Amino acid sequence: MDLISHKAQQFTESVIREMTRLAMRHGAVNLAQGFPDFPAPAEIKEAAKRAIDADINQYAITWGAHSLRQAVAAQTKRFLGLTIDPETEITVCCGATETMMASLLALVNPGDEVVIFEPFYENYGPDAILCGAVPRFVKLRPPDWTFDENEVRAAFNNHTRALILNTPNNPTGKVFSRQELEFLAALCRRWNVLAVTDEIYQHIIYGARPHVAMATLDGMRERTVTINGMSKTYSVTGWRVGWAIAPPPITAAIRKVHDFLTVGAAAPLQEAGALACALPDSYYRELAAAYRARRDRLLPQLEAAGFACYRPDGAYYVMTDISRFGFANDVEFAQFLVRDVGVAVVPGSSFYHHPADGSRQVRFCFCKRDETLDEAGRRLQSLTGRTEPRP
Repeated sequence: MDLISHKAQQFTESVIREMTRLAMRHGAVNLAQGFPDFPAPAEIKEAAKRAIDADINQYAITWGAHSLRQAVAAQTKRFLGLTIDPETEITVCCGATETMMASLLALVNPGDEVVIFEPFYENYGPDAILCGAVPRFVKLRPPDWTFDENEVRAAFNNHTRALILNTPNNPTGKVFSRQELEFLAALCRRWNVLAVTDEIYQHIIYGARPHVAMATLDGMRERTVTINGMSKTYSVTGWRVGWAIAPPPITAAIRKVHDFLTVGAAAPLQEAGALACALPDSYYRELAAAYRARRDRLLPQLEAAGFACYRPDGAYYVMTDISRFGFANDVEFAQFLVRDVGVAVVPGSSFYHHPADGSRQVRFCFCKRDETLDEAGRRLQSLTGRTEPRP
């Protein structure tokens, strides 16, 4: 008797989380998993403490505390210019991860096809598989992580149900342009496809290209699920508070699935989220500036160690090419780094449908203190004698 479902046999455990476990085992600097090693804003932590002291310790409304939904609606109006009804268009979930899973389970049928750009955040493929859907992968190509319009067109057909889009993008740091989004929106409208957009890094942008939300484009609000959350913007990745913004019929379906997946996100942390969403514009400017400084601190250290870096415009990751180090593949190199150099990274193959496509890449994250980045840079200098000259 086969005790494991066919779905579970189609994907592996998270490589990113495994690299964190290896970092802990070997005492390595963890530049693999994207969580900050610096404190969250004090006012947000104090708001959570006040909520606990006020005995907000029982179930919140399944689809989110009223205070947080009101705050998300106000923030969406402030930054995206969209007027959202907090009673019918917002669902609060246990992080953006559960939000994505609940959304796809609510909207995608077995046998449907889901278009996913690669390199991708590693959850998207398994999410589609768990829905019984068929992922259709389209490549983003370095150095600018552009896509071939003909390849994208070929991925859409009568079986396409949804497009998963992550901008700013993990792992590449790409910020999709308005022109690129208009092209994708036209395909969604033509083929009657839903757009499920992961915009968790919305406020972490440092290039000239601004964040454009798919839901703001003509004809897209009624077919877009916009996913966001507290984790990255407020440095509370362990709090697990995220949300979906979608038109009422789609929201009603997401709420049903969310209810039976997790019932609801942590009640006192939702109250802290309401305060967080109302922070002044200066907070978001300073957030982006701080991450720009971290990026600009790490990149020269990586390049000095021999990595070819693809400069990100958003999020807090750097994809790199490791060809000059002469290792057989990215997994072997990542194992060497964590074990012998003392720096944990994510093998590039974990971001691709075909592992060979990422076998010359690894991802670093830079959501760390200056001293953490500098220590990683110091350790990586031991690689300088291992690089081979470029042809």
